[in-house]
Amino acid sequence: MPDYGHPLAFGTFITPGNNPPNAPVELALLSEQLGYDLVAFQDHPYQPRFHDTWTLMTWVAAHTERIHISADVINIPLRPPAVVARAAASLDLLSGGRYELALGAGGFWDAIAAMGGRRLEPGQAVQALEEAIDVIRGIWNVEDRTPLRVPGEFYHLDGAKRGPAPAHDIPIWLGALKPRMLRLIGRKADGWLPSLGRLEPGDIAAANATIDEAAQDAGRAPSDVRRLVNVPPSLPVEELTTLAVEHGFATFIVAADDPDALRHFAAETAQAVREAVAAAR
Repeated sequence: MPDYGHPLAFGTFITPGNNPPNAPVELALLSEQLGYDLVAFQDHPYQPRFHDTWTLMTWVAAHTERIHISADVINIPLRPPAVVARAAASLDLLSGGRYELALGAGGFWDAIAAMGGRRLEPGQAVQALEEAIDVIRGIWNVEDRTPLRVPGEFYHLDGAKRGPAPAHDIPIWLGALKPRMLRLIGRKADGWLPSLGRLEPGDIAAANATIDEAAQDAGRAPSDVRRLVNVPPSLPVEELTTLAVEHGFATFIVAADDPDALRHFAAETAQAVREAVAAAR
């Protein structure tokens, strides 16, 4: 049974829809009131029915005090990583260290191309994301006084100024399912963030093994990679407990825009899972 040593946390995954305009903000405020640790928003810049995710996250950060904020996940093909790095660090500083960064390699390529993004093949998308991680971490590394140079194929920086440094050590989580992405997580990322509905039986154990092996090959400990997962609010306590105890998931992000579902999960399910996991361990 993998136990990566991370304490349990619970979050909410909210659609950034703009009808009515304040609905996602109200759900974020409710999430904080209910004691959730994190609120996360989809990032689909090509979707006009949604608020821009960076704008929404900033607005939510200004209206909350405790809860951490993230995208689930940042659409890196439409957001230059050097700019993402500065935006993330800025929001982290302004919110008192409450921003977490989750990245995706892209998926809806017709929509991405329609917005001016580059259409990539799967292997190219993984390489581009790996280069993006190098760019982001390089921008944050203000202890290095030299100009940042990243000789990437997709992201080529030649003498960029570094900074600002974020308020805390922002983790980089990746939304991923396929082996190449999972190996990238093991090599360079701080977290694996899939959606449970997209996983088939046996996928979790195989993915954990791939991540762990890649981490060890890179000289890292498997525990360096936190396991997070998007789950429906109706998932039974027993299944959530199994995900934690048998597969090492430590963060459960409830995908729901229904306030009553968020209330029930916070009041009933989350506490029961904490107690069951504590008893099992």
